[in-house]
Amino acid sequence: MKTLPALVTLSLLTLSAFAEPALTIYNQNFAVVRDSVPLDLKSGATAVRYAGATAQVEPDSVILRDPAGKHSLQILEQNYRNDPVSEPLLLSLFEGKTLDFERLRMKDNTEVRELIPGKIVRSGFVPGGNNEQPIIEVNGKLQFTLPGTPLFPDLGSDTILKPAFNWLLQSDQPGKFDAEVGYVTGGFDWSASYNLVSPEKGDLVDLIGWITMKNQSGKTFENANIKLMAGDVNKIQPQNRTMMMRSAAGGFGGGGGFAPPVTEKSFDEFHLYSIARPTTLHDRETKQVEFVHAEKMFAPTIYVYDGANGYRFYGLNYDQGYGQSDNKKIIVQREFKNAETNQLGIALPAGKLRFYRRDSDGQLQFVGENTIDHTPRNETVRVTTGNAFDLVGERKQTNFKVDVADKWIDETFEIKLRNRKKTDAVEICVVEHLYRWSNWDIQAKSDEFVKKDAQTIEFRIPVKPDEEKTVTYTVHYSW
Repeated sequence: MKTLPALVTLSLLTLSAFAEPALTIYNQNFAVVRDSVPLDLKSGATAVRYAGATAQVEPDSVILRDPAGKHSLQILEQNYRNDPVSEPLLLSLFEGKTLDFERLRMKDNTEVRELIPGKIVRSGFVPGGNNEQPIIEVNGKLQFTLPGTPLFPDLGSDTILKPAFNWLLQSDQPGKFDAEVGYVTGGFDWSASYNLVSPEKGDLVDLIGWITMKNQSGKTFENANIKLMAGDVNKIQPQNRTMMMRSAAGGFGGGGGFAPPVTEKSFDEFHLYSIARPTTLHDRETKQVEFVHAEKMFAPTIYVYDGANGYRFYGLNYDQGYGQSDNKKIIVQREFKNAETNQLGIALPAGKLRFYRRDSDGQLQFVGENTIDHTPRNETVRVTTGNAFDLVGERKQTNFKVDVADKWIDETFEIKLRNRKKTDAVEICVVEHLYRWSNWDIQAKSDEFVKKDAQTIEFRIPVKPDEEKTVTYTVHYSW
């Protein structure tokens, strides 16, 4: 018996666990489908038609096997048809012939049905789309529109009602059984989104995560077992369409004694999320499922003033004005640790993160959004939500000296921070980029700083309501 290619053989290993329709949806506009097909095979070769695939199936990804392992199957020949019957297609089968066209018209305030014979000179059908105008001869005259609704005497020859596979299967023995079929298909996608809700005051927030699934495949899946693969899975398109089918199970918990609606487990180099109960995913349907709910998660607000943001050239530079900026904006960020000690500790798939805060009336107000990347457990998420209205920063160079002969530069900056909030004290992170040369030393400073990397320092400055603070430092470059 002819063996299957190695990649396809590996794909077969995952099919035996699925007696019901099952999907693994990837967030790259494709999915792996696993379904059952009733077969009644003879010993030797049997012709079988399968019309249960999606309209966007990748034909060369098809896998077929007996899950019980009692029958050895081989697809001797596979023919895929994806030209389902349509009005233009049927018209093309009757070109040169005369059909009746039905038209309704009003006669004496009564709707009357009449039949108009017309000869199909040109159907207008173009394989693959972009149909042309039809040409119909009615009473010896040509017209570029149909005179009514065409009434076809039959389907014509060699037409199909939906996309279908015609297989010639080779079996070592006869028998009836439900085979398992699996394939890769386009038309599916999923994404994650998060809503972070803050109280009027404080940094203990609630985080709600949603999974959104979209089915544009041309097929409805009834009571399907659905899994979602998160991660950067390599998928070559359109030349190489063969794809490994993967599956796993596992979970992360919910609270309140309820079974979690979605479970999660690491799988290979990715993460797999399983919908806990079978669900129906209709064609052209978008479905949401809540998959994470964390309460009283610590997510402090961070204010950052990066007065020279945008200047990232690090090299010997004598230009006194280089790196100067009139940026006064102080950005607002939120940060939280994806850890069990912070009510989380699960792999968070990439997605949109929306921020809400309750006002004094208890109503939710939208205060910003951003995106997060795939975030493993015990990693920190920090995202920017916008610019602070009542916080202002100013940065200016107050001294600059250069001695090319002795190879040094001295530069002094003054950073002013103003808090115009009436009641709230804040801490502002001042970011400074030491971009003139790699060798530097802070010779004078008004406040302590932290060295973040080879050419970045940060000051953490508390500012009371309606207060102005001034930060100064002098940096000495040498080469």
